[in-house]
Amino acid sequence: MSNKKKYNNPRVNQIFDDLEDYLDFCRVYGYRFNEADLYNMQSYPFQQFNKKRNGKNFKDQAGVDLARMR
Repeated sequence: MSNKKKYNNPRVNQIFDDLEDYLDFCRVYGYRFNEADLYNMQSYPFQQFNKKRNGKNFKDQAGVDLARMR
């Protein structure tokens, strides 16, 4: 994290932090990452990310895929 460039504007920093969190969510839970989907509530992966961030139940796509492969 120390290599992360900090900008003077806190809004810009928040966007980059959210983008990193969204990328981590997509990696861990098996969703396709598209940075254009950040803050797009019509995108299913971002809907699930937002549910997780708000502490609600969300779909673990990686777990579903593993169950199908058995």
